[in-house]
Amino acid sequence: MLMSRFFIHNVFILFILAHVVFADPVQRFPKPDFESGYERPILQTPDPRALTLEYLDVFVLVAALSLASYFALRKRSRRHIFVLMVFSLIYFGFWRKGCICSIGSVQNVVYALFSHAYAIPLTVVAFFAVPLIFTLFFGRTFCAAVCPLGAAQDVVVLKPIALPGWLNQMLGIIPYLYLALSVLFAATGAGFLICRYDPFVGFFRFGASFNLILFGAFMLLLGTVVARPYCRFLCPYGVLLNWMSRLSRKHLSITPSDCINCRLCEASCPFDAINKPVEAELHEKREKSIRRLSFYLVLTPVIILASGWGGSLLHIPLSRSHFSVRLAKEIKLQDEGKLRLATDETDAFRASGKSTSELYAEARDIQRRFKVGGWIFGGFLGLVFSLKLISLSVFRKQEIYEADRGDCYSCGRCFSYCPVGKEGVDLEKLKEKAEDKAKFG
Repeated sequence: MLMSRFFIHNVFILFILAHVVFADPVQRFPKPDFESGYERPILQTPDPRALTLEYLDVFVLVAALSLASYFALRKRSRRHIFVLMVFSLIYFGFWRKGCICSIGSVQNVVYALFSHAYAIPLTVVAFFAVPLIFTLFFGRTFCAAVCPLGAAQDVVVLKPIALPGWLNQMLGIIPYLYLALSVLFAATGAGFLICRYDPFVGFFRFGASFNLILFGAFMLLLGTVVARPYCRFLCPYGVLLNWMSRLSRKHLSITPSDCINCRLCEASCPFDAINKPVEAELHEKREKSIRRLSFYLVLTPVIILASGWGGSLLHIPLSRSHFSVRLAKEIKLQDEGKLRLATDETDAFRASGKSTSELYAEARDIQRRFKVGGWIFGGFLGLVFSLKLISLSVFRKQEIYEADRGDCYSCGRCFSYCPVGKEGVDLEKLKEKAEDKAKFG
């Protein structure tokens, strides 16, 4: 194991050096020649790739997902998962520069649905849909060894700590908020939030703003003690993967056969994704639980409507993120004499020949779309909050240790902790010790 990690480490360093040396990509079209001495700015997004290379990316994605599913469900090998994870970090992260990634593809799909002028490439659709399809059949094996953002965090996990359950629940709402905002911004044409605030894009492309690099460094530093903080408490694509994984046909299991409740895997998961045995009768009487659940069900429509109304009130400040709305405000302030200094944007607009009335009408239309989207945005968050309340009111009896089908990343760390199926292990003695520990603490 030590030699394999040493080999991976050296291959990783050689790849980074090669990436830096050959970082200048081939241009698909020749650069224009400006006689005025204008210099082209350095772009932070990677240049377009040839169509055959884009199809190669899809092939590698499918192959990696197939291997990850096989390693997690059939071979049950954390070592193989780790090697594949490093490969994905190199290929999809540093080589492909994190673009297009499945996480950001959510915005492309939404924008294509609401903008007839945008033709979404089939490869982008594949990066969005293929991981979800695999998750529906095999669980979150995409998170285990294929996602470059997850891999970047997984390799820095050193001494993870377990977070309190209430804190996990509270922070777990943030990905839903991020997903809703990203969909709203993409649908209205205000921009791609996920790509704009990707914490690891600066490392993958060897260049980003100082604040973004600082954010990425903070996430990696935090990831040494709080395993995969972005995946657990920010990733918007993780919301969709969580839903698909709960419906998955097959899923990673901690033990290869029957669980003996030896408790050895109890603290093996750094992501707090192992459900422990619990007896529903220990919590409270059934009648009290039913009354509270009924109350939450009746309250759900009220919460959804109130949240939707609150979201609609945010349409003015949210719409200012759109370029046309900001431009209309600047033009209006200039016409009223409240803004004397012209900007490049206002000068370009006045030179375009477009009337201010047309610009104002466009800005009002965008604000109307934000108001409708605000209702949906708020209603969605209200539904999520209501479902969280309902889930806290439902207690299910569980007799064995199981990986949570939604939150488990199929990383395979728990495999080595389970003694079932291993030679030289007295399962009966382990089971007796676990029972004694449960009785006497």
